[in-house]
Amino acid sequence: MTRSDYDQWAEAYATENATGFFNAWYERPAVLRLLGDVSGKRILDVGCGSGPTTAALLERGADVSGFDVSAAMVGIARRHLPDADLRVHDLAVPLPWQEGTFDAAVASLVLHYLPDWSAPLAELRRVLVPGGRLVVSVNHPGAFPVVHPELDYFGVTEYTEDYEFTGTTVDLTFFHRPLGAMAASFVDAGLRIVGIHEPPADPATPAEVLPPGLDAGSQFIGFLVFELAAA
Repeated sequence: MTRSDYDQWAEAYATENATGFFNAWYERPAVLRLLGDVSGKRILDVGCGSGPTTAALLERGADVSGFDVSAAMVGIARRHLPDADLRVHDLAVPLPWQEGTFDAAVASLVLHYLPDWSAPLAELRRVLVPGGRLVVSVNHPGAFPVVHPELDYFGVTEYTEDYEFTGTTVDLTFFHRPLGAMAASFVDAGLRIVGIHEPPADPATPAEVLPPGLDAGSQFIGFLVFELAAA
């Protein structure tokens, strides 16, 4: 996946992200629950995409800044959130905020696109206040050996999968990490692991949105969510 990939099918992805099960009824509710009361808090939305998490945080009274590598995705977010601080920026390079700017940060389904977590996590730690929180969601590493038994679970392994977003088929390239490597990356960056969560589907998920065989409120191996604190 490259910046131009998201630019090419930004509208289709934005629609899927706003309404589809995995984002709107599974990952995003879990992340928002972990962030808790954000009223008056300064929060960074890492890889904000078309802005649904930014919008939810603003509705809850947070002061939010967000960025994404895709100019097209940020353009969609700005249409819906014209007064928000939204920027085009690559997490792989230093962040344009001063040390200790944010009370919390959220990185929803972002890090698994990166081959190296060291510099990005160090930057996220830098812009957090001491004790500030970081909530990270990624593809669950436990699913990797089931879907790709021919690949190496214990390495940092690049792989590509096909997805369909509102009728548009796209190829997404990820970098799998085993759970131990993820944990070591967080600790090395000065982040304390507060919790590791395997969230359920939102109990309020409409029946017509649920994937076949899955009930509202049930757990399954999909995404893994880390609750971290700046040491």
